[in-house]
Amino acid sequence: MINLKNFEYLVGDKKSLGVKSTIPYENNICNFLGDLSDELNRIKVIKKYPDIKTLAFWCRKKNILNLKKQFLTSETRLGLGLIFHITPSNIPTNFAYSLIFGLITGNSNIVKVPSKKFDQVQIICSSINKVLKKKQYVSIRKMISIVRYTNNDSYTKKFSSICNARLIWGGNESINNIRKFSIQERSIDIAFADRYSFCVIDSSKILKLNENNIKVLVEKFYNDTYLVDQNACSSPHLIIWLGNKVESARKKFWSCLFQLIKKKYNMPETASIDKYTQLCSNILNLKNLGKEERYKNLIYTVFLKNLNNNLHNLRGKWGYFYEYKMNNI
Repeated sequence: MINLKNFEYLVGDKKSLGVKSTIPYENNICNFLGDLSDELNRIKVIKKYPDIKTLAFWCRKKNILNLKKQFLTSETRLGLGLIFHITPSNIPTNFAYSLIFGLITGNSNIVKVPSKKFDQVQIICSSINKVLKKKQYVSIRKMISIVRYTNNDSYTKKFSSICNARLIWGGNESINNIRKFSIQERSIDIAFADRYSFCVIDSSKILKLNENNIKVLVEKFYNDTYLVDQNACSSPHLIIWLGNKVESARKKFWSCLFQLIKKKYNMPETASIDKYTQLCSNILNLKNLGKEERYKNLIYTVFLKNLNNNLHNLRGKWGYFYEYKMNNI
């Protein structure tokens, strides 16, 4: 039994904790995801949340059916059963993607969302609850439980003991802590651990972009970085510049990004202090440190004189980027 102290169901309840498997991309599940996409798109404030808009676009029925076509096989397949998703604390919409992966592969799902009360989590869960009220989705109600609880190991231990698989999102330390809780002998763990991403930019091509194209490029860069405070595995920490026109390209790129950030980014108060502290630490400790530039508190860039084996430990956050110039990748 689950003690409901510091615990809440955002979708479902203890009665709906079923273990049901279906074939992957079962028709009713595809329809449900299409309706969820439509419901998310009806939200008046969706423009305030580009990550929700992206989710709605990704789970639209047309895209789900395209994925289904790519998946089609003559083999007989069935979901594992009950999947326990432990989602990261710093990406508000990650839990929804993880849930959808569980559903389209034919599984029932318990999804632990971040303890921090993100608006996006509440909006998406409200939309899921609304769609689940439709009669045709009665069977899917027993396949979705979304829970929030505050660092209480007893809940994680309980869900781990009854699941057929765990999807663990987070840092290496978090993953190792969760693995202390045993799962059934035939159950499996799938972990999405730490990743390091970097970005390569051709300086000559940047300089050839017109005003509209450079704006499109920096907005995509913004979505991969500032939208998630550089916490996503796809968020670059290092920018590698190629070519002979790096300074001109850098000025064009960072200036355009700065204009976008001023309009869209709501930087946490602690970010200014943390970024400046990181810069001071780099100045004191990085032997390969080159010049540094700042666009107020919104963009910090630090040039590296060379790349060493410790590169993966140079992590940026809230718009802190390392840079390096090379002629040949």
